[in-house]
Amino acid sequence: MASNRHLSRIISLQSLFEIVFCEFQLKGEKLAKADKLKRAEEVVERNVGEFASGEQNKEFALSIAKGVIESEDKIDAIITPAAPEWPIEQIALVDLTILRMAVYELLFSKEDIPPKVAINEAVELAKAFGGPRSSKFVNGVLGTIYRSSDRYNPEDDKKKMSNS
Repeated sequence: MASNRHLSRIISLQSLFEIVFCEFQLKGEKLAKADKLKRAEEVVERNVGEFASGEQNKEFALSIAKGVIESEDKIDAIITPAAPEWPIEQIALVDLTILRMAVYELLFSKEDIPPKVAINEAVELAKAFGGPRSSKFVNGVLGTIYRSSDRYNPEDDKKKMSNS
């Protein structure tokens, strides 16, 4: 099941990246949210057909893609103070897409995804699809966001330190 979820995250990343790249090509023109949601369904459907099989993969990938699109403004408002030296428009599109997905999973998803899982998955996506420093950047931004969220449990840091 975990590998299916990882594959679904890859499909979400590819699908969301395609949508945000199309917006980028429009020279800053934003697509309407309804158009993005419709496009997400089409792109996820196509990508699941190409790269995966099974309704579970499609449902999970689509839930992330739609969730990111629906919460994009809120997510960007959370990313902005966590990466003060990197305005949203200066973050590499793939890194921004990964950050948006992870913030959605951390703070907005209806599924109970453990924070460490969401962060680790984002870091792995950044290693696979981002630049040489993407994984460190993504990890740092998500760590900052997680530690300032309601989901943060300081006991997690103590466990980490005592295991070192």
